Amino acid sequence: MTTRVTALLEQARQLTPAEQLDLAKRLEALALDDGEADGTPEEIEAAWLEEVERRAAAFDRGETTSVSMDEAIAFARAQLHKA
Repeated sequence: MTTRVTALLEQARQLTPAEQLDLAKRLEALALDDGEADGTPEEIEAAWLEEVERRAAAFDRGETTSVSMDEAIAFARAQLHKA
């Protein structure tokens, strides 16, 4: 851990639990940001919830199917080996 990161971590320990949670969410969003994400962490979470609900409704209507977890993992591994 660098000196800067250590100093930031010490500062984060001085925050309230709610502030630490907010900071953690923002750091997570920063780490996952590919330059295309727009909005606050709350807006992004709401967008994901909307997407999950849309996909669940499509599944309930029979417009899509599911695969087992083993199939999904095998597919993901195959894609990783291609890359």
